Amino acid sequence: MSDRFPNRKWVIFNTSETGSIDWSQVIEHSSSLRLTNDGNQTFVKYEGDQPSSVTALSSKSQEYTHSEILNVLTQSIWRDVITDPDGE
Repeated sequence: MSDRFPNRKWVIFNTSETGSIDWSQVIEHSSSLRLTNDGNQTFVKYEGDQPSSVTALSSKSQEYTHSEILNVLTQSIWRDVITDPDGE
């Protein structure tokens, strides 16, 4: 099965670092971040190479593909279980 978004990647990181994200480099908005139940983690997505502001995060996870992040986000630690983090 091929990924729906082959050039898109997701990275999970600590919410304490959201101020370090250059929002013009990612496909997210600071006002609409999805959080873990404890509020300690969130994620951003981007196309192509990892943006410099994401690379600089000290708490960043591995890069996830679309199918991988769907599996991660179905875990009970994430608020509001969704079927697609792109809403597309």
